[in-house]
Amino acid sequence: MQGIIFDLDGVLVNSMPLHSQAWVQAFWNIARLRIEKRTVYILEGMRGEELAEKILLDHNSEKSLAKKVVQEKDRLFKEMEQPEAFEGVKEMMESFACPKAVVSGSSKQDVESILDETIGKELFDVIITADDVKRGKPDPLAFVTALSRLKVSSKDAAVIENAPLGVRAANNAGISCYVVLNNTLLSYADFQDVITRDRMFEKTSSLKGLLQEMCRR
Repeated sequence: MQGIIFDLDGVLVNSMPLHSQAWVQAFWNIARLRIEKRTVYILEGMRGEELAEKILLDHNSEKSLAKKVVQEKDRLFKEMEQPEAFEGVKEMMESFACPKAVVSGSSKQDVESILDETIGKELFDVIITADDVKRGKPDPLAFVTALSRLKVSSKDAAVIENAPLGVRAANNAGISCYVVLNNTLLSYADFQDVITRDRMFEKTSSLKGLLQEMCRR
């Protein structure tokens, strides 16, 4: 393996509880919609405006409110306590010999700020955010862009994800994928149509040995 691509939220840092809380509150503040946190976990990987538009349309609400919902969500998220890296993740990143990328549906400012505060932006060779692509997951564009910047082919890379749309994006890009659950609200059943059970792990640090071995080959 010549490159590893990591999702950020829910894979490297424990930020999904904060993101989901901010989304729930933003939809209520702007559109008076009550949504479940689990909905955010299911749609994770979409660019913010895409996610907002889908939920608004699903609830027969005005699609035109999407930008305001995203702005409110971003405001709320910035007021929250900074998320922390999952246990052992920083050490994992320092131990891998092959190039690493982060691909996230969050904004460039949020991604780089969180990485600087938790793991270290300098540990990653490539960072792809919602600001770099016009289509979010499950579209493969973000992963394809990461491969191009890493100068790695799809058959020589692996993606580490925590959401069904992210797995679909990896599949669409032809990249081998592994899922880490950590503290997600999702279960194995939510992934049964996109990945096999043997490629799913309880937490990110569970993959350390496997990825180290693959990087040495």
